[in-house]
Amino acid sequence: MIAYCGLDCAQCDAYLATVENSEAKRIETAQKWSKMYQHDIKPEQIHCTGCKSGGTRFFHCGHCEIRHCCVSKNVDHCAACHEYICDTLAGFIKLAPQAGLALEKLRE
Repeated sequence: MIAYCGLDCAQCDAYLATVENSEAKRIETAQKWSKMYQHDIKPEQIHCTGCKSGGTRFFHCGHCEIRHCCVSKNVDHCAACHEYICDTLAGFIKLAPQAGLALEKLRE
């Protein structure tokens, strides 16, 4: 499943920890992401079935500008947006270049 931003949910540590119901992966992911993003992320926040799912989403998804934008425009992902690539997405792609590559493939 490709998220609105282009990230591959099947490769996401939070998604994997959730579908495997692994507390060890939740702890490992929280520690890794806390260091990587310089933010205090708790293991209990590592629950996600994908940002497009009707289930549990990572706590940040409630604040995700990209997700909110795609939902409001009723597009499946940023690659389908007429404003592709906006400043918000360009900033995100700097942090997650693999998302940009996935979006480019979707545009082909």
